[in-house]
Amino acid sequence: MDMSSDFDRLLFFEHARKTAETTYAKNPLDVDNLTRWGGALLELSQFQSVPDSKKMIQESISKLEEALSLNPKKHDTLWCLGNALTSQAFLTPDQDEAREYFDKAAVYFKQAVDEDPSNELYRKSLEVSTKAPELHSEIHKHGGPEFAGPSASFASTMTSKKKKSSDLKYDVLGWVILAVGIVAWVGFAKSHVPPPPPAQ
Repeated sequence: MDMSSDFDRLLFFEHARKTAETTYAKNPLDVDNLTRWGGALLELSQFQSVPDSKKMIQESISKLEEALSLNPKKHDTLWCLGNALTSQAFLTPDQDEAREYFDKAAVYFKQAVDEDPSNELYRKSLEVSTKAPELHSEIHKHGGPEFAGPSASFASTMTSKKKKSSDLKYDVLGWVILAVGIVAWVGFAKSHVPPPPPAQ
C-alpha cells in the first residue's frame, strides 16, 4: 500500500473540492462543477472516520442531486450518485435501510446506462449493484467496514475477517472500491482543475 499516493489523492481532491466551492459561488448553475464537487466529497469520504464519512457522503449526494435538478439526463452525474448511494449503503448497518440506498443506486445506474448505453462501466455498475445487498450482509456480519484511511479499507476488513469468501464477493467488493475511485475519471480529467501547489 503506497501511503504517499493516498496522501497525494487526499491533497488533490481537497484542492478540487475547494476549487468547486469557489466556482459554485460564482456560478451555482454549473452542472459539471456540481458533479465534480460531489465526486471530490465522495473521494474525500474514504479518508474519514465512519460518522464523518457518512456526513461527507450525504453532502456529496446533496451536490449531485442539485446537479441533476439542473440536468436530469447527465449520465456521469447519475452514475456518481449511484456510487454515492452505494457507499452510503455500505456504511449503514441496518439491512432494510441499506437496501433502500442500494435500490436507489440501481435506479440511477440504470438511468446512466439509458443515457449512455455504450458505456461499459455504467453497464457493469448496474449489473454488479444487484449483488451489493448480499455483500453488505457479509460485511456487517463480520463487524462492518473499517472506513477511515486508504481506499482498500473494505477489502482489508473482508480479507482479515472472512478469508473464505468466494471470488464473486471479492469481485463485487473490488468493484465498489474501484467505482468510488473512478469518480476521478468522470469529471476531473476534463475539468482542468489546476494541480495543488507543491507542499512547502
